[in-house]
Amino acid sequence: MKNISKIGFIVFFVLTFAVTIAFAQGISVSQDLPDNPVMSTGPLGEQATSAKTLSLTAAEVDKIRAGNYTAAISFHYSGNDWSKAQARALQETFEKMGIEVVAITDAQFKPEKQVSDIETIMAMNPDIIVSIPTDPTATAPAYKRAAEAGIKLIFMDNVPANMKPGRDYVSVVSADNYGNGVVSAEIMGEVLNGKGKIGMIFHDADFFVTKQRAQGFEDTIKKEFPNIEIVARGGFIDPNKSAGVASAMITRNPNLEGIWVNWDVPAESTISILRSSGINDIVITTCDLGENVAINMAQGGMVKGIGAQLPYWQGVAEAIIAGYSLLGKDVAPYYAVPALKVTRDNLLEAWKTAYNTEPPETITRYFK
Repeated sequence: MKNISKIGFIVFFVLTFAVTIAFAQGISVSQDLPDNPVMSTGPLGEQATSAKTLSLTAAEVDKIRAGNYTAAISFHYSGNDWSKAQARALQETFEKMGIEVVAITDAQFKPEKQVSDIETIMAMNPDIIVSIPTDPTATAPAYKRAAEAGIKLIFMDNVPANMKPGRDYVSVVSADNYGNGVVSAEIMGEVLNGKGKIGMIFHDADFFVTKQRAQGFEDTIKKEFPNIEIVARGGFIDPNKSAGVASAMITRNPNLEGIWVNWDVPAESTISILRSSGINDIVITTCDLGENVAINMAQGGMVKGIGAQLPYWQGVAEAIIAGYSLLGKDVAPYYAVPALKVTRDNLLEAWKTAYNTEPPETITRYFK
């Protein structure tokens, strides 16, 4: 009986080991993206290639795993849901590819800190850096030094000044930011029944993606809703100071019926200012499906619509492109994931699509 038990254990161990090896060697990497058209062009005017075209076969993943590569991630700031989803996607996808993530940094929206972060990362000798520049001009020399050191650079959303794809960096991946501006304008127009006075709170910085959002919103309002008038505009550079822009806007324009805000974090500040002023009936649309604006929408609050990025799948795309570069595969200069139109009606499903996870209880509680 003892011998039979020993034989059974050996058989079980061998089978388990074989299954484990087969699983490790059978991983492919692809994406689950909607088929919505992409409206944006790239930072250098490039036509977008859909990120849905990116994938790695199991054999390609095995080849990458054999290289024992390392990667680092440098964020402009990492305190929002967008950055957290990107970081999770990159880490999970790199893990499948056997690539070790040796650092994740947060520049706190300070170019000088990001330069220091990149220098610290370079000392670790990673094979790959995935990053979003805080300031495309101020950070460019640091990125150029990394490129000259042979590190493969993949950018999120924006690229440093005077750097070229295929020469200084591999590629850039963004959301369809023009499209996000378009859908947030469409929702504004629909909720206001095609007429009214509105304001725009925009990012007044040399930042490619936020400019595209504002342009998409304004173009759509002018073209599709001629009876909606943009009567106020206010810009901010530091999102932590956007509340002052909102306060000044409503003081000077007390009859506003809607306000568009460039992304969710300054939208939160706008909501706070409006509430403190006793205002709760202005229509707000924005971009980026952050938890706090989603909660406001779920509650039936002032946030009526969002042009959502798909940050998890953007991170997956960036990791796959890193794999392409390690394999020597051809890479397009600019990839994009499609925009997602979000209202309260599709909020829960949209959250699953954007983040590849179930929405938190802080949101679902309002749908029970």
